[in-house]
Amino acid sequence: MSLPYTKKVLEHFMHPHNVGKLENPDAVATEGSPACGDMVKLYLKVDQKTKQIDDIRFESYGCASNIATGSIITDLAIGKTLEDAKKLDWKMAAEALGGLPPVKVHCAVLAVDALRTAIENYEHQHGLLKEKIPTSEKIIMKRLSRVINPLAGLDVVRTKLVKEVIIDKGIVTVFVELPSSHQFANNIRNEISERIEPLWDVQKVKIVFRGN
Repeated sequence: MSLPYTKKVLEHFMHPHNVGKLENPDAVATEGSPACGDMVKLYLKVDQKTKQIDDIRFESYGCASNIATGSIITDLAIGKTLEDAKKLDWKMAAEALGGLPPVKVHCAVLAVDALRTAIENYEHQHGLLKEKIPTSEKIIMKRLSRVINPLAGLDVVRTKLVKEVIIDKGIVTVFVELPSSHQFANNIRNEISERIEPLWDVQKVKIVFRGN
């Protein structure tokens, strides 16, 4: 049985807005994982004086709702200041699409999470944090709890794929219990680096794979 998609959802699915990769973006964020299901990646260009989102693009992997919510959230965010864009939530995205099937609401949550993470990354990278809290293992683990372990469909923290984190003078070393030759190793390396590198006091991220 087909899902009851609205006309608006189908329009954004078949003709999505703001699709693609931005060259030299001011901030990037990825939520979800193509290895386990839906994924949205957002790119931002921000006016440094007005803090307005001048351009925003997305790349998506997933169902019609995933593509449609990526499209609508970029429409809603472009032209807004970072502070106003932070106020967007999944309900606004769903309402702008005329509603979503209950089993697809998570797609709107994913798109909004990607936007908020991209904004947070921008604030870290451009000195806009209201309070500069030194990066700790707790902060690292919180960020890594959004990285999916493709082997289990859950995050790399809960599944104990990440065994240890060492922080020393701006260098963060993450130990991953997985052979470096594993088919998902490169994907996990990139996702972990993307989560940690934007932090304001992190100078370098090292991923160490170990295991047979």
